[in-house]
Amino acid sequence: MTENSTDSGALLNEDWSLLLSLFPAGWEERAVLSGAVERLRGFKSAGDLLRTLLLHVGRGYSLRETAVRARQTGLAHVSDVALLKRLRNAEGWWRELCVSLLRESGFHMGCDSRGWNVRAVDGTLIQEPGSSGSLWRVHYSLQLPDLECDQFLLTAAKGSGTGEALQRLTAAPRDLVLADRGFCKPAGVRKLSDQGAAIVVRLNTAMPLRQADGRRAFLLSAQLEKLQHPGRTREWKVALGTGDQQVPGRLCAIRKSEGATRHERRRILRKSQQGGAEPKPETLQYAAYILVFTTLPADEFSTAEVLRWYRLRWQVELAFKRMKSLMHLGQLPKHDEHSARAWLYGKLMLALLGQKLTRIGRDISPWGYCEEGLSTA
Repeated sequence: MTENSTDSGALLNEDWSLLLSLFPAGWEERAVLSGAVERLRGFKSAGDLLRTLLLHVGRGYSLRETAVRARQTGLAHVSDVALLKRLRNAEGWWRELCVSLLRESGFHMGCDSRGWNVRAVDGTLIQEPGSSGSLWRVHYSLQLPDLECDQFLLTAAKGSGTGEALQRLTAAPRDLVLADRGFCKPAGVRKLSDQGAAIVVRLNTAMPLRQADGRRAFLLSAQLEKLQHPGRTREWKVALGTGDQQVPGRLCAIRKSEGATRHERRRILRKSQQGGAEPKPETLQYAAYILVFTTLPADEFSTAEVLRWYRLRWQVELAFKRMKSLMHLGQLPKHDEHSARAWLYGKLMLALLGQKLTRIGRDISPWGYCEEGLSTA
């Protein structure tokens, strides 16, 4: 082995040690208790197993390429079939680690669900490696606060009806679905309501709004002018959609701070300067508010509580956003739901580790170690 390859190997091992230091305490014991490590045939340790699986999940290698790379670097001597079995078995282990990392980030429910089963739903595109790599759309639902993935769907990304849609979600009475504005479509919200579920969703201001009687348009711009002071909230009874697709509910709004408003307006204007459409005046007006549509009953949840539920969704959305940046390229196992869910938890785990590294980054010195890690020789 040359000096350069030795130095490179040492650097990779240092980086791996740093990454391992971010994992929750007892991560190896959890591997055993969850059944992810029944026996280490082909691996020297649980750490080598974790490192090998993350080559697949984090770097986007196929299972076959991962097995070859692991063998070449001395991490493992396993086939791609054996690696797939290991990935399936890692599902529960990685979910537990995700829950622990989310709690470390300060996440907590913060509000009483009153018997509702809370679910955060999202979707994203995945481009598999190569110029002709397949493009897929992943839809998933995570129960809160335990991050149990109760639904995972893989669909085509092109063609009619392939966008993000609540119609694909199987719901039950007393499910409370938290969703971003991409899911704010009357047909999907109607289907959830018909199933006895409720939704808290960021309002897509392009969707038609009617007054509670369903006969007259709800003039959103005019109503928001009455909400002038930052931190103030207001609620209106409205109907989302038109005709047979109308869904009665509540529009809950809060005025942002001046700083947050300026930041959002700068983002909108910057997007238009980069080739986007010229923003409409009402678009800049809406930038001053958080607007949430909900079908939760008013006698159970106040305006402030509905907005807190959306804020809870936003806490998870921070991890979702980072996870999406990791998901755009990668070999998604399509063999069965177990391997696909394990892959999803692996992506989420990497996103949460990235958030943790960002949080503690201020404590890492220029020489690459946290101050508390220093010791006298």
